[in-house]
Amino acid sequence: MSTERLRNIGPKSAAWLRQVGLRSVEDLQAVGAVGAFLKVRRAGFKPSLNLLYSLEGALVGSHWQDIPEARRHQLLSELEHASAQLPPQRGTPVGGPVSTTRYGDDEASAPADDETDDDAPAEED
Repeated sequence: MSTERLRNIGPKSAAWLRQVGLRSVEDLQAVGAVGAFLKVRRAGFKPSLNLLYSLEGALVGSHWQDIPEARRHQLLSELEHASAQLPPQRGTPVGGPVSTTRYGDDEASAPADDETDDDAPAEED
């Protein structure tokens, strides 16, 4: 059976799954709900957690809203753990210090009168 005919999987979700190589129920079962969700997200799509619950519902044969709260928490925990194990994606900025550069008119960027220029020769009286 193709993922297009799975319960809870609409056309957009089915297209995402196809694009990440998950074309059948067997493909989905092999990677699981969390694995499929990560594949979709790492492909650059922006799925909500509803997709995660829909995938789980499709695998167990229930409506996504009927996934018990305890199982939802377990899925989120698995997702967090699996996400932490993945290497960073290319093009993803690595966190670091942030600096602000301001551009404006010369008066705003000129040093104040009380600031000294360390490179200028000292004035003699």
